[in-house]
Amino acid sequence: MSKALIVGGGIGGLATAIAFSRRGWEVEVLEKAARITAVGAGLSVWPNAIRALDALGLGDEVRARAVEDGSAGIRDRKGNWLSRTDAAAVRARYGSPIMMHRADLLDILRAAVPESALRTGISVSEVRADGTVTHSQGTSTGDVIVGADGIHSVVRRAVCGPVEPRYSGYTAWRVVVTPTEPLRDAAESWGRGERFGYAALKDGRVYCFATANTPAGTPSTGLPELRQRFGTWHQPIPALLAAADETAVLHNDIYELPALKTYVAGRIALIGDAAHAMTPNLGQGACQALEDAVVLAQVAAEDPDLTRYDAERRPRTQMIAARSARIGSVGQLASAPAVALRDTVMRLLPSSSQFKALAPVLDWEC
Repeated sequence: MSKALIVGGGIGGLATAIAFSRRGWEVEVLEKAARITAVGAGLSVWPNAIRALDALGLGDEVRARAVEDGSAGIRDRKGNWLSRTDAAAVRARYGSPIMMHRADLLDILRAAVPESALRTGISVSEVRADGTVTHSQGTSTGDVIVGADGIHSVVRRAVCGPVEPRYSGYTAWRVVVTPTEPLRDAAESWGRGERFGYAALKDGRVYCFATANTPAGTPSTGLPELRQRFGTWHQPIPALLAAADETAVLHNDIYELPALKTYVAGRIALIGDAAHAMTPNLGQGACQALEDAVVLAQVAAEDPDLTRYDAERRPRTQMIAARSARIGSVGQLASAPAVALRDTVMRLLPSSSQFKALAPVLDWEC
């Protein structure tokens, strides 16, 4: 029996384990954390990723724990519309995007992986192209080694040497809030060098996220800073921040990877953030990892040469990463003239232009 050795037990790693298991492979997942858990944040699952989950046999279970993403579009900080989303057209063409808690997706994926395949508390120190992995408990081998170990991947060094993530120029906060009044829709608001978005979750809570231009490593006071920056923006933003728990705020600088020259070397393949860590502006980070998992298992089952995986996945994921970076650059514009021009152009663009722009991202099929 062929074996897939997967380094990393996040969304991409677990999805890859499921994809290989469904094809009759033995799987082993090495995760450095003592327990496989997820931080408290929301997650957009777009139709392309839902098709990947369907291929894994988990689509219906995921839908049952999610809510349809009711994104209405983008506003300015006063609440005036800059662009509107034609949700009906998106639904008719691609299917409905959904919103769920990241921890719920991780729970579903984890439950679908054999318990015996999960090995936690293991730190990987070296990976070789012959399929040997050296780690804190010895060595393991596999017919395919999957680097699913994130933006600071150890596995990636064996594929393309040292690669340094680059700072996007902005930092982000995330928090899940229980509002005093029910919230059904979702929207994002853009200011000058700052953005704030929110989306309802299935259990009545609301996922909020915010960004601001800051030098890398700038400390944050958390909720007080969010209230200072966004407390005078349009409703329901002040109300959501008033209902937030200070201990629940997550703060992270946003980094991305430069475009790698390859995702494979010998028996090794990179997926998810290890291959193409991207900014969150298109909501495609986890979605692309799910696609990676399905395609890699399909390619490996048909041919020991993994170069077809690279040929299929690298152009697509790097295209999406580049688009996401461009959206972030526009959204984070800070000078008054540039913001005024941006807002004017966005108001003039027809909603059909946004719909057409989604096609290369959402048209993916297994």
